[in-house]
Amino acid sequence: MDLKNAVVFVTGAGSGIGAAIASHFGRLGSSLFLVDREQDALKNAGNFLISIGVKNFETFAADISQELDSKKMVNQAIKRFGKINIVIPCAGLIRDGLLLNLEKETKKVKSKLSFDDWQDVLNVNLNGTFLTVRDCAEKMAEGGWPGLIVPISSVNKAGQLGQLNYSSSKIAISLFPKVIIGEFLLKKILNIRVVGIAPGYTRTPMLEKMNQSVLDSLLKTVHLNRLIEPSEIAKLIEHISSNEALNGTTVEITGGICHAHGVVK
Repeated sequence: MDLKNAVVFVTGAGSGIGAAIASHFGRLGSSLFLVDREQDALKNAGNFLISIGVKNFETFAADISQELDSKKMVNQAIKRFGKINIVIPCAGLIRDGLLLNLEKETKKVKSKLSFDDWQDVLNVNLNGTFLTVRDCAEKMAEGGWPGLIVPISSVNKAGQLGQLNYSSSKIAISLFPKVIIGEFLLKKILNIRVVGIAPGYTRTPMLEKMNQSVLDSLLKTVHLNRLIEPSEIAKLIEHISSNEALNGTTVEITGGICHAHGVVK
């Protein structure tokens, strides 16, 4: 894929991984269509792109979990740029909480994971990703342009305590590439590849605001003993875009997370 002539569609582009991906592909000369539900975040991301010399982009405020918004943003991308080549749905939400939390003495349930926190995470992470992927893929299939869809899973697809909602959404997304590529092969949609990525602990504003001792304990499980940089995730997507053999799978980028217990002698 010629990235200088590619149109890259990014949701969650106002901050974190999405913003890093936008700036990376902008520097490579790609055209950018950037979506976020936060107007201020989009404005800041746009100002940063201008400051580094990136001019060929459009920002669009939308709630990706709403079907009408999804249709509007995809139609606007086609209206502005005439095509979509790379789709990276980065928008995501975390609402941590235990399924049940007991009083120590009475063993009575004092709190539980709320249905709102369950539903909000699934609406954004799973439903929103589905809508973005489906609606972009529709235009890409009909247009016949060289295409790549990169669903964003997480290493926590393996299951993380206190994140039943988030982990459930991310294990589902990790299956998108295999299922969708199977369907594309069945229907002879051969111009679009689907490759998911599953980042580990990444340097985002949310993670950097964590309690330092908790963050240190997490990093003890990482072979590189550091956070993944959003720029490293962007570089991985750039590599995926140029390597056609990567298809129908989800690639982890974690720095080497190991949850095994015990000491090797």
